[in-house]
Amino acid sequence: MASRLLRLAALVALASGSAWAQPAEQLIGGEVESLLEFARSRHPEFAALRAEAEAATAKIEPAGALPDPMLRTELRDVTNEGLDASANLLPPRIGGARYTFSQSLPWFGKRDLRRGVAGAAADEAQARARAGWLELATRIKLTYAQHHVHLTSIRYAQENLDLMRRVAEIARTRYASGFGSQQDALRAQSEIIAMETDLVMLEGESAQASARMRALLGRPENVKLRPPEKLRLLPPVARLDMVALEARLRANNPQLAADDARINGAEQGRSLVERNRYPDVTLGISPTQTRNRVSEWELMFEINIPLQQGSRRAQEREAELNLEAARLRRQGNLNQSLAELSESLAGLEVARRLESLVTGGLLPQAELNLNAALAAYETGRADFAAVLDAHRQLRRARNELVKARGDQQIRLAEIEKMVGEDL
Repeated sequence: MASRLLRLAALVALASGSAWAQPAEQLIGGEVESLLEFARSRHPEFAALRAEAEAATAKIEPAGALPDPMLRTELRDVTNEGLDASANLLPPRIGGARYTFSQSLPWFGKRDLRRGVAGAAADEAQARARAGWLELATRIKLTYAQHHVHLTSIRYAQENLDLMRRVAEIARTRYASGFGSQQDALRAQSEIIAMETDLVMLEGESAQASARMRALLGRPENVKLRPPEKLRLLPPVARLDMVALEARLRANNPQLAADDARINGAEQGRSLVERNRYPDVTLGISPTQTRNRVSEWELMFEINIPLQQGSRRAQEREAELNLEAARLRRQGNLNQSLAELSESLAGLEVARRLESLVTGGLLPQAELNLNAALAAYETGRADFAAVLDAHRQLRRARNELVKARGDQQIRLAEIEKMVGEDL
């Protein structure tokens, strides 16, 4: 009996210890800033971009380094012809041995140009990492805003549904009392079913937005997402000046920074190809060993002769075209970015004005109309169609408000992506 109790206690302790060893669940979300911070430190794709940028930076120093020196050994008369000895490979026991130490030296400036090409590639990789982060951050902001819109729409839909159920109850009471028609009660019930269907669709979209957010965070384990609690504050209108935003775009846009780095690398590459007109030099020294002593010394000087004019001209033409393509691509990306910035800025202004119109006039008026229609319907001074129309106006006003606020967040995220920083 005692042994059974001891085994049971051990099993309980083991089970509790394993449960205790499980990592605690981390709670993130509620605000978009916490999601961005988590993604910056944990997202595998962004980590891969940073690793690639660091790898490109590590190539700069080797690109400008001298090539490794060469050592060559020549053994002479290893068969010992004419001597009373057998073949051998030991330098003191053969006719002689020569050792050649040589070092290749690129023409003046080539090493710096190679280092410059590698540095431009590293700058481009850094810019690509920034662009990758901005793309990821923008998608997180958009998904967060969409999820918030869905949750707000669900809350409004539930309020509208409760209100319509109240209207349906009034319609049934009036019909039971002989003051209303059965058609009013049936229409109210049909409206409730349609609204319940819309509510189910909104809940499904909200669940999908939550799943997308988890995917954007890299599908972390032991992490629970809090629902969005509030939207980001919009910057003041004074900070949304097109001229100022265009200047920030030109200075901070990572795509343009990558294009600038590519242009710089193409310029350095063109100069490097032009330096191939001049020969590289190889210097060497060769001591010759005879038996157990160094009998003579030799110096070596070697250059390559750049005679392949057609090949070199083709390389120079290629480098020139690569540079032209890089410049044209940057101009195209700049034009596209400015067009998208202008479009997003106009969309933000439209959404801001729409929110002002809805909150300042349309929504309060819709609420007043519905209250008046309900009061009149209860007393028999209005028909059910007026109540239904007023209720639909309220739902439409609320939907317009939610859509306007969501559009503002979407446009703001797009603008921040273009200018390369938060506003």
